[in-house]
Amino acid sequence: MIIKDIKLAIVGLGYVGLPLALEFSKRRKVIAFDINKKRVRELRSGIDRNKENTKEELKKSNLIKFTDNKNNLKKANFFIITVPTPIDDLKKPDLYPLLKATEIIGKILKKGDVIVYESTVYPGCIEEVCVPKLEKFAKLKFNKDFFCGYSPERINPGDKKHTISKIKKITSGSTPVISDLINDLYGEIIVAGTYKASSIKVAEAAKVIENTQRDLNIALVNELSIIFNKLNIDTKEVLDAAETKWNFLPFKPGLVGGHCIGVDPYYLTYKAMKIGYKPQVILSGRKINDNMGNYVVLEMIKLMKKKKIKIKNSKILIMGLTFKEDCSDIRNSGVKKIIDGLKKHTQNIELYDPWTDKKEIKSIYNIYPKTTLDENNYDGIIISVAHKIFKNMGEKKIVKLCKKTHVIYDLKYLLSKNLSSLRL
Repeated sequence: MIIKDIKLAIVGLGYVGLPLALEFSKRRKVIAFDINKKRVRELRSGIDRNKENTKEELKKSNLIKFTDNKNNLKKANFFIITVPTPIDDLKKPDLYPLLKATEIIGKILKKGDVIVYESTVYPGCIEEVCVPKLEKFAKLKFNKDFFCGYSPERINPGDKKHTISKIKKITSGSTPVISDLINDLYGEIIVAGTYKASSIKVAEAAKVIENTQRDLNIALVNELSIIFNKLNIDTKEVLDAAETKWNFLPFKPGLVGGHCIGVDPYYLTYKAMKIGYKPQVILSGRKINDNMGNYVVLEMIKLMKKKKIKIKNSKILIMGLTFKEDCSDIRNSGVKKIIDGLKKHTQNIELYDPWTDKKEIKSIYNIYPKTTLDENNYDGIIISVAHKIFKNMGEKKIVKLCKKTHVIYDLKYLLSKNLSSLRL
């Protein structure tokens, strides 16, 4: 196959697949496939429920075909799989979406076809788990009849600066020739350049350690925040001072969630334990970050009691429900543990986040989120996400939402120190 003969299909149209499909459609025809019929109908109508792409962006290209019909995939010879790779309740990799997508492609695979995976996995997953499935369903031989590659996604939801074409892309292929082909294809859209890894396993490992490193750095400052709180030292002031050194890493304490940082380390530790090694540092960091929601609840309740606020009948507002600022993604949000923890103390909890889907929030928490907020109404507020809309509200407006005696727990440093009852 040469690059001009590529007939491209993107499988999975979420936060990763949709921007990838739209970017490629600026240069070539793209079959954009998803099994979610409602999602496909919305995209055809110019609606992105994730609020990452506008109607104009979705309607701009006539080279993209949104479809939920598997038969349309038969027209392609180059497939990029961008489905989620979550974890289950036991913190183990849940490969069902990945294997389902692999099955769909395996059943229509032809000689000469190429399959590239972008989903985050552990080192060895593509060749050890996905390739045998492709061979089984297609009845074809790997690296003889069909070929594979891995190019890990680096999408940052809500980030309008580091868009897909401006982030350097790792590529890899199952043979040197296929590696070059994959690298050249991504080179069409990635203006920041590409980095060709020596093997699929190297590319898989590079991806999974990116977020593991971030997770550990956040765990460190979270633990420092707990220590400084006990020492009655303001963590932000400490970090501001430390950041004056040129090589200090500017990580901030906070909740860790989403589909990457709170998930990817478990893929690596799963594989490590499979080969007989129990990771120490990675799992310790995970434990700290997983417990931050419970820590926030305990500190909040402790201060409310100190201020003689009656906990049982108190009204508490949570500002921000997504896993990060200025995006609608609530998957694996660290806020959930705060809400679940508070429910053990009071049932009078209100939620506010203009970025989220109201029905989706109701289905998860059994609380219908607020659309407007009343002044002098809350005994406590937890600011858990730094949405711009919250910043634009201003300090005074947020404080006015509270009763005279109140507690404001500012997890994101949106308020000045004198207006925050608690800060991480």
